[in-house]
Amino acid sequence: MSRRPPSPLPRLYRWRTNLWHIPIMTVATIVCASISLLVSLVDEQGRTQHRIARFWARTLVIFAGSSLTVQGTENLRKHPVAVYASNHTSYMDTPVVFAALPFQFRILAKKELWPIAFIGWYLDRSGQIPIDTRNPHATLSSLGAAVKALRAGMPLFVFPEGGRTPDGELQTFLSGAAYLAIRAQVPLVPIALSGVFDLLPIHTRHLYPGELILTAGEPINTTGMTIRQTDELTGRLRAAIQELTDRQQSAETASEVSLA
Repeated sequence: MSRRPPSPLPRLYRWRTNLWHIPIMTVATIVCASISLLVSLVDEQGRTQHRIARFWARTLVIFAGSSLTVQGTENLRKHPVAVYASNHTSYMDTPVVFAALPFQFRILAKKELWPIAFIGWYLDRSGQIPIDTRNPHATLSSLGAAVKALRAGMPLFVFPEGGRTPDGELQTFLSGAAYLAIRAQVPLVPIALSGVFDLLPIHTRHLYPGELILTAGEPINTTGMTIRQTDELTGRLRAAIQELTDRQQSAETASEVSLA
């Protein structure tokens, strides 16, 4: 189960990250992004690019020295199109999500990622959707593009906190995920990530490997809901993810007690 990294992190973990994890993960990112860019010239639907992204994500999880468990898989397959929303704990969240979700999707990500070499190039060529939270007009445009993707039959993934948590706790939610689900009249699926914050917390660059868990909760139906209910739905989403997170923590505590 997940475990909080000691502070300071032992020298072994720091050296292993610098000499093994970062170099091999960087090479994997460059190679996969380069292949994806070439494939994008002929892959209009993005299916092959998504397969490459999944391979990249699984590679990063493996080379991070971690295992990944997916719980609630039945909730990931109940609807062909939905908005999937998760807590945002680490830079490793995105690889975990790509490695775990068993279908093609688009991700709503910060505009600041687009100028980054290889990663930004992939995001752009594969049709991912940039969002500028500092510019309301740009945000509305991005949300409009996301609604079009949903209505065209493409699932969407969102981090409703808008940024990584500084302490591992759930932060205030932005209303974008709920807005998109209501506008497109598709279900909103809560997802909780566990262990990823411990692997790579904010403001750190050294990995502390362990077990990573992605848990998908029961989809929230939005049929008949209106935009006026966006805040209500946002609250329900946050409560659902908090419940999943609490359940994960309770299971971890029970496991630790049984091992003691």
